[in-house]
Amino acid sequence: MSIEKDGAATEGRRGRKARRTRESLAGAALRLVLDRGLAAVAVEDVTELADVSRRTFSRYFPSREDAVLDCLRADFDRINAALATRPADEAPLTAYRAALRVWLRDEEEPAWHRRPGVGELFALIAREPTLTAAYRRICVDAEEASIRIAAERLGLDAERDLRPTVAIGLGVAALQAAARAWVRHPAPEDGTSGLPALLEQAFATLAAEPPPDVPAT
Repeated sequence: MSIEKDGAATEGRRGRKARRTRESLAGAALRLVLDRGLAAVAVEDVTELADVSRRTFSRYFPSREDAVLDCLRADFDRINAALATRPADEAPLTAYRAALRVWLRDEEEPAWHRRPGVGELFALIAREPTLTAAYRRICVDAEEASIRIAAERLGLDAERDLRPTVAIGLGVAALQAAARAWVRHPAPEDGTSGLPALLEQAFATLAAEPPPDVPAT
């Protein structure tokens, strides 16, 4: 093996090890918080369950809240990865909706409605102010990344052209509205109810919304 290939293999192993460590910490934090509640879980509890040091935890997460919510951050990353692969000439809102559908159908990395504990996690986010704040930061970061991706695909400057920002904002609003309804009224995923159906309803509502009546100037 050449030096270049050996270096790439080493870097690949390090990357996989780092990913496994991050996932182990995030999984431990989520299990503990869902079982005990946020107030009863300290960072040391998470590191003990994951069998790593406090210093290792700090390399991956600034707080226990960020560790608990890392699974949701990863979901938004997967949505954005799907968005980046959409056809370059596809309208931003259409592309975002298609990316959400890819994420919802993913068999290897199940979306929220097919993962145990996610509904309970969202309910906890609504009750815990520090989790609410951390989740909002994650959402803002993910939305800004989506806007950049949408703008780059169309060759637009997102700071000057509002179309990517508005379109992605609408798509994110549809996702959040569907998720809130799903958490409040969970239903069997039988193809006619549940998160995918609620998301389709949310986008259908956007499509049916009449344009604003703006008076001529």
